[in-house]
Formats: sequence, C-alpha cells, structure tokens
Amino acid sequence: MSSVFIVSNRLPYTAAVRRDGVRLVASTGGLATGLSSVYRQGKTLWVGWPGVPADRLEPSQRQQLTRVLWEKGCVPVFLDEQEVQEFYLGFCNRSIWPLFHYFPQQAVHERSLWEAYRRVNQRFADAVAELATPESIIWVHDYQLMLLPALLRARLPRAAIGFFLHIPFPAFEVFRMLPWRRELLEGVLGADLVGFHTHEYCLHFLDCVQRLVGGQQRLGYLTVGGRLVRVEAFPMGIDYERFAGAQELPEVRREIDRLRQKLGGLRVVLSVSRLDYSKGIPQRLAAFDLLLERHPELREQVTLVLVAVPSRTEVPAYQALKRQVEEQVGQINGKHGTLGWMPVWYLYRAVPFATLAALYRLAHVALVTPFRDGMNLIAKEFVASKTDGRGVLILSEMAGAAREMTEALLVNPHDVEAIEDALYRALCMPEDEQVARNRLMQERLRQFPVQRWAMEFVEHLRQAHGLQEEVTGRALTEEVRAELLRQYRQARRRLLVLDYDGTLVPFAPRPDQAAPDPALLDLLGRLCADPRNTVVLVSGRDRHSLERWFGGLTLELAAEHGVWVREGAGPWKLAQEVSDEWKREVYPILEAYATLTPGAFVEEKGFSLVWHYRGVEQKLAETRSRELKGTLAMLTAPLDVGVLEADRALEVKPLQAHKGRAVRRWLQAGPGGDARYDFVLAAGDDFSDEDMFAAVEPYGWTVRARPGPTRARFWVQGYRQVRELLEELATGGHRPG
Repeated sequence: MSSVFIVSNRLPYTAAVRRDGVRLVASTGGLATGLSSVYRQGKTLWVGWPGVPADRLEPSQRQQLTRVLWEKGCVPVFLDEQEVQEFYLGFCNRSIWPLFHYFPQQAVHERSLWEAYRRVNQRFADAVAELATPESIIWVHDYQLMLLPALLRARLPRAAIGFFLHIPFPAFEVFRMLPWRRELLEGVLGADLVGFHTHEYCLHFLDCVQRLVGGQQRLGYLTVGGRLVRVEAFPMGIDYERFAGAQELPEVRREIDRLRQKLGGLRVVLSVSRLDYSKGIPQRLAAFDLLLERHPELREQVTLVLVAVPSRTEVPAYQALKRQVEEQVGQINGKHGTLGWMPVWYLYRAVPFATLAALYRLAHVALVTPFRDGMNLIAKEFVASKTDGRGVLILSEMAGAAREMTEALLVNPHDVEAIEDALYRALCMPEDEQVARNRLMQERLRQFPVQRWAMEFVEHLRQAHGLQEEVTGRALTEEVRAELLRQYRQARRRLLVLDYDGTLVPFAPRPDQAAPDPALLDLLGRLCADPRNTVVLVSGRDRHSLERWFGGLTLELAAEHGVWVREGAGPWKLAQEVSDEWKREVYPILEAYATLTPGAFVEEKGFSLVWHYRGVEQKLAETRSRELKGTLAMLTAPLDVGVLEADRALEVKPLQAHKGRAVRRWLQAGPGGDARYDFVLAAGDDFSDEDMFAAVEPYGWTVRARPGPTRARFWVQGYRQVRELLEELATGGHRPG
C-alpha cells in the first residue's frame, strides 16, 4: 500500500491508443516536474485521468493501460466521453475557470454540469479510498477536484489531506456568483492544509469561508466544524537548473542556430501562452501594433513571436478568441509588413522544449500579460534562461508571479498604452539595467525551485496534520466524558467556573441582546442548588448586566474579568485595584473609529472599553480592526492597559485585570494555597479565558467551547455541548433520561 498519494485531474503520462497497443507520453509540465521530487520517492502513487476516454478503449486495452500505469506508480481514473465533456470541458472550464479568472460573463451555471462534477469527484474518492490507509498522506490538486478533500475526509478521517489551488481564488463578490459556492468551500475544507500561490488568494479564501461557512480564523488557521484547517501561500517555482542549463544541450544549441538564421538580426519580443481569454493576447497584439505606429523606426527591426498553444478547442469562447487573434495577426502583418519582414510570427501549436528554450534564449523581451493568472511559470522560465543577464520581462501585475518578480516591468494588462510604453522602454533599456534586474530575480528563482515548493508543502502538511491530530486527541470523547462524570459524582466539594458569552450562550449582535434564556437560568439554578457545588460565572461583562440577569441565583459572580466580584448573595466588591483614568485618552479613539466604521460601536464598562465590530462588513472589519489595534498598541503602551482581542471585538482593559487572577480567589483557601475542592471544572471559549485555564489546570478539568490552540485540556463543539455537559452534571453526574 502507498503512504503518499498525489491526486490530480491528469496523470503525469498521457495515454495514446494505437493499433499495436497503448503507449504513454510523459508530461513535461510544471506540475509533473515539481511533484517528481515527491512522486519518485518510495511508496507514492499518482491518481488521475490518463487522457483518453474510457469508451474509446477495448477491455483488453483498458487492462493493458492499467497495468502499464501501475508499473509507473500511477492509478488511472477512467472517464467516458460524456463525463469529459460535462466535467472537464463543462463545469471545470465553463463554470469554475472563467469565474475564478474574473470572467463571470463567460461562466455558465448548469445543474447537469454540476452533477457531473460531483460524480467525477466521487469517482476519484473511490479510487483513492480503495488503496489508501488511515495514515496515508494525500495531496489533492487544483480546481477540478475541489470536492475531493471532504469526500476523502469522510472515508479516511485520520489521513493527512492537503489541497493546492493552481489558479487564482477570486474575491467574495465574484465567488458568491457560483450557485454551488458553499459546497466547493466545504469540499476544500476537508483538507488539513490548503495552499495557494499568493497571500492575496489566501485572504480571498478566508473571507469567503467566514462569510459563507462561518468559523474562526487566527494566524492562518481556520476553526471549522470541530477541525483546524491551515491556509498558507506556497509560491510555485520552476526547475531552475533545467532552464538555466538548457543552452548547453546539443538539441537546444541547434535550435538556437536555426532560429537565429531565420530571424536574422531582428530583435525578438516573445509571447508564449495557451490560447485562452484570460491571457490577454488581443491586448498584446494591439500594444505591438501601437508600438509600430508610434515608433516607425522599429519597423523591420523587431518582430513579435506569438506562440499560442491550442486549448479547449471545443468551447465556443475559445473558438471565437482564435478567430479574433488570427484576424489581428493578419491586420498587423498586412498593415506594417514588407516583402522581407513579417511583424508577427504566429505559431498556433505547442512547441517542443528545445524550441521553447531557444526562443527564451534569443528573445530580447518577454511579453507576459495575462488578465489573471495563478502564478505564470513562463515568466520565471524566461528569466532563468537569461544566463547572460540580458533580456527584459514585461509582466502583468495581475499574475501571481508579479508578487515575487518585482524587478520586471509590471503593467496593467487592460491598459494597451501602458503595455506599448513598456515595450518601448524594454527595447531601449541599457544592458547594465537589464542585468541588474534579472540577477535579482534569478537568485530568488534559484533559491525557491519547484522541487523546494513540493517538499515544503508536504512538510507543512505533516505539521498541520500533526496539530490537527493533537486537537482531535483533546476532544471530550465519550470515554473522557465518562471519567469526568465519575469524578464529579465522587467529589464532596466542587467548583464550576464558567465563562458566559460563547460558552453558555451564542454571541449576539449587541451585548444587551445576549440575556440568558429560561432554560439556562433553570440549569444554573439546579447546579447552584446542590450544596456540594460552588458555581462561579467569570465574565468580561459589566457587573450591572450580570446582576440584572443572575442576581436571583446564588451564583458567585466576577465581572469585567474579575475587577468586580460578588460572593453568594453579598454585595459587589472591587477585587483588584485598577484605575480608569486612561479611558479619557482611549475613548475618543474608539469612538472615532466607530464613527468611520458602519456597524461598529463602543461599549463602556466600569474599568474597560470595548470596540464591537460584529455588525461590520468583513473586509472593512479586517481593515479597521487592524488599524485600530496598531493605533491602540502605541497609545496604551505607557498607560498600563492592554488590548484583548475577543470574538469580533477589541477590549481595552488594565493589564492586571484577567480571569486567571479572579479565579484564584476561589481556588486558594488560605496562606498555604491548598485547594479546598476535590473537583474543579472551568469552561470558556476564547483568548480571554486562557488565563483562567492556566489557573485551573493544576487543579482539575478545563474545557474550551471550540477547537483550536489552547491551554484547555479538552474541547467541545460550541455552547450547546457545554450546556449538555452541565446538564449531565446537574442530574448528579448521570446522563439525563
């Protein structure tokens, strides 16, 4: 059995059916090259479609193909012609592809195509699950298989599952157009690690998850459905040494000589891409046309070599683009060309590696201006090929590669005049400037080749899965719960320390809307009625709210993180000597940010201030809260107060006021510090409760109302499960009913 699985739409080999049998052609693409560092290791299988419809294969050919692929460490997933049409050419490339590349007008939303997408993802899940073990590492690739991680998680809950998206992930306003948006997100969230090319795509994904699925996000980790999901950027590199050393290959040298003789002394602008509407090819041609118009001295001095690799030729949008490009090429050549000079040299086909490497070497300028691109490896390959340092890269600022290759001439791909200006600047750039720019980019590419990309992703997947296993292992399982209840039943004196918001009740849009429901009041009343129990409610809320809601119970109360306490039915006491003088400086800042942020407001307590932004639009909330935290960090440093990040709120409070200090009041009986309880339970839900967990940990049980990194020993999923546990305690440590 294999311990590592690579799963992608296509295998690293394409099957060709011939009269004499089935033959395999190895892929030379970036993905196959990058994953070779993982794939070539022992106990690794690659699962994918072999590139030929199953209904074109005789049973004997199918068996032969399966056997040949298995010998190469590959497992075929067979799709028939209709499935290829509806799944790959249909939903993948007529729904997801245009939408994720910001072409919603090209996207179709047909349920039949969606159903085909679901069926094929299930087919892949069946193929992997048949061979994988519970401890397998499974790396799923790209937009064709976005449902697969969750399908595998349901069948292999302990497996390490990673997902990497090779195309852009769009902003929420675009992604939300897809009718099956939530299903795709939930599919991806089955992974332990989700990878993208850039941090921008990560932020878009996190934003969409929080708006459409929910969950908490902190430091790159999402807490969703009781699981931790790591979201991180892994910019994909290239096989740097292959392109840097290509000119030493005999076949490449021969191709360089052939092309140099054919091109004569012309300066070459090179454009290489698939013929896809996301690549901005018509705009490149328009810019080159404009260059020749504005700078007639360049006529018969420069040529544009346009390599357009056929793509999805059965899709109408691609057929229309092909006609448009051919018309533009004809117009430019007819308009500017002479008997001895063709301005645009148009190649509508894929070119072999030797020709591509030779073109990279000969080109003076590379014109890479997609409207959107997950990364774009052409830009990186061109720069890596320039071992003498000469050559200029013009790169779209919309390509993922632009985040790394800042020394290129970055352009807006929609701005034809800007592209034309960059072309002229590139053709006139001094050689020393070319070399200086390229050397910086080359060093970066050398340090982060595609092999490193693959190995780092797998290593981060192992780490994310290890943390997930740790979190899962701390879930309050039935076995652990039974032991907790047993200890509770046997205890003579019990201390129950409970947070309120998020632990006993859900969060409300405004603080005054979170009043306890009758069932909760009844539950707390029954717990308090047991003479062996001391029940303490420790909250960040003000004492007036707690008194109004719980004054009729014999609860022990701690307000504002323990600044105020009420023991039994006694009066409220100031338990910690703190000042509120600082509020005069901080309040105007919070109020100003609330005024600038629709939906935000300031809550004033006796010794703290809270800036709430639960009702603020997600993107604005992220921006304003980040700005405010920075402002408060500088303002509060000399004031002996700190900023506590709560759930969709920022609370400014004295540093010495925290729940851990408050809880010690009940934990410690006297000068010796001996605990006077033989059963202690603390339940909370957020970072303000970590001090409480730390204080209680040596004495008893700590439970967090959500999974995630925490000092608590165990976690449950949400406030309802906390109340279920308390209900069991209220019945004397026995299950109700």
